[in-house]
Amino acid sequence: RRSENRVDLVFEISESRVVEVERIGFVGNRAFSDRRLRRVLGTKQAGLLRAIIKRDTFIADRIEFDKQVLRDFYLSRGYIDFRVLSVNSEIARSRDAFFVTFNVQEGQKFRFGEITTSSDLEEVDAEEFQKAIKIRPGGVYTPTLVETTIARMERLAIRKGLNFVRVEPQITRNDRDLTLDVEFVLSRGPRVFVERIDIEGNATTLDRVVRRQFKVVEGDPFNPREIREAAERIRALGFFKNADVTAREGSAPDRVVVDVNVDEQPTGSLNFGASYGTDNGLGFTVGFSEKNFLGRGQSLSFSLNTASENASAGFSFAEPAFLGRDVEFHFSGSYATTKGFNSSFDTRRVNFSTGLEFPVSENGRLEVHYFAGSDKIFNFDDGSNCVPSTSHILCAEQNEGNVISSGIGYRYSFDTRRKGLNPNAGIVFRFGQDIAGLGGDSKYIKTTALVGAETKVLSEEVTLRAVFEGGAVNSFGGTNSRLNNRFFLNGSKMRGFESFGLGPRVGDTITGDALGGNYFAVARFDAEFPLGLPEEYGITGGVFLDVGSVWGLDNKFGTTVDDTLHWRSAVGFSILWTTGIGPLRFNFSKALQKETYDRDRSFELTIQTRF
Repeated sequence: RRSENRVDLVFEISESRVVEVERIGFVGNRAFSDRRLRRVLGTKQAGLLRAIIKRDTFIADRIEFDKQVLRDFYLSRGYIDFRVLSVNSEIARSRDAFFVTFNVQEGQKFRFGEITTSSDLEEVDAEEFQKAIKIRPGGVYTPTLVETTIARMERLAIRKGLNFVRVEPQITRNDRDLTLDVEFVLSRGPRVFVERIDIEGNATTLDRVVRRQFKVVEGDPFNPREIREAAERIRALGFFKNADVTAREGSAPDRVVVDVNVDEQPTGSLNFGASYGTDNGLGFTVGFSEKNFLGRGQSLSFSLNTASENASAGFSFAEPAFLGRDVEFHFSGSYATTKGFNSSFDTRRVNFSTGLEFPVSENGRLEVHYFAGSDKIFNFDDGSNCVPSTSHILCAEQNEGNVISSGIGYRYSFDTRRKGLNPNAGIVFRFGQDIAGLGGDSKYIKTTALVGAETKVLSEEVTLRAVFEGGAVNSFGGTNSRLNNRFFLNGSKMRGFESFGLGPRVGDTITGDALGGNYFAVARFDAEFPLGLPEEYGITGGVFLDVGSVWGLDNKFGTTVDDTLHWRSAVGFSILWTTGIGPLRFNFSKALQKETYDRDRSFELTIQTRF
């Protein structure tokens, strides 16, 4: 107590330890296991990795989010009657742990029944809109497919000049056969227009970057569904922590003002590092990337690696809305040198490419590009100093000096893999060609193709994946393929072998230089499954089988090399670990079929990627 009626207040705080979620359980689930459902939730169980996982503390608001996520999960799989009856959160007597139990009611799984279209408007032909429906009777019911169909039909109406047409689904439930008949009814909606779009919170990002996520502008007919889709596109940019999009009445009853409130977040990264390896030697790396360059929504990156054996530098730039349209413009360049640690020669390569990419269908995209580059082989000696009369394929390529390539190409991709919450099925198809001969020295057509599919079985506990990939390079104009143009298989394409470990190889040098091949084909089969460990560890297992080969040369120049087709195969198992730096994959493999000159590998650590 002090004079003049004053006192000092002292707050004594005893923080104690953070209370973690010790266990998450479910009651009433039959279709999916506790393990599968826990993977959906934002709240995680505490475990050995509690120092890394930051979502294992009990937060009441997160539980509400988890309830909605569970409902979305079940609805997307046909369980239209799913409900979270209650959530019990109990704290341990020692007050150091929470036990959370979700009491759920799954209901029955429904499928699509009859799909029809009707119209309340004389000027609208329902049969024409029926053709836009891609839902097939018998498929598992999911609200996403219904919403996608509605959006597709409303876009079709706009293209036909039919404004204010709304599509409403009328769903008839058939409990006897567990199907839902869906009738899409076309009707006239209220005549409401967008008065303006107000954007706040974007201190760095330009207004136009946000506005182009809307397919409507001031004065266009107002469509609530389009506003919701625009909000999703804004959030998907990755520029903002939060993005709220709301609509309110404007200056008149038939006018709407769209308010966009965003909270920006950092979008760039700068990294420095040092590395040492037996293959590459000592080196330093510098990398920079920015996906919202100058607030324009453009991406920019560059990298530099000064490794003594393999040095490289590269840059790339992309404008996702070229000329204000849904067209991506990009260009990139790279420079790389290799010294002969694992080969008897050195190489130097310079590459540049620029192109445009744009959608051609709902799931398809097309990219067209121009490319130019040069490559050179040097410091190879077959014992004759590679005199012009020597008979060696590497001497022949070295004697060509610096070879210039220039040409055009295209890439088409079709991807139906589900986006968003727990993708569980889909196919992907890619096809591309590079045609060199637009000036320069090289003349070839290089073709690549990939077909892949994946699905989840056994209550989505097991993921099955199959990928078929192949390619061919065909030279013309009296030229031969070169190292830089031929195909090599690395560990991501053909497990069980070293990079450059299979295919045609020089048989008369100490290093046994890999030459690559004009053709390659590979099939990869994977199964991924839980190992019984707690989900919060992020560790699962897998098995795989790879079959493939690389073969074919235009001219061997008398070199001792086997370039005929020999199939190789390998089997193995994998440990997959989801970490903060990305999904790591530990492959343990055994080559079943190989040639005597192949170089197999029994263990490999990689960053897991999708096909």
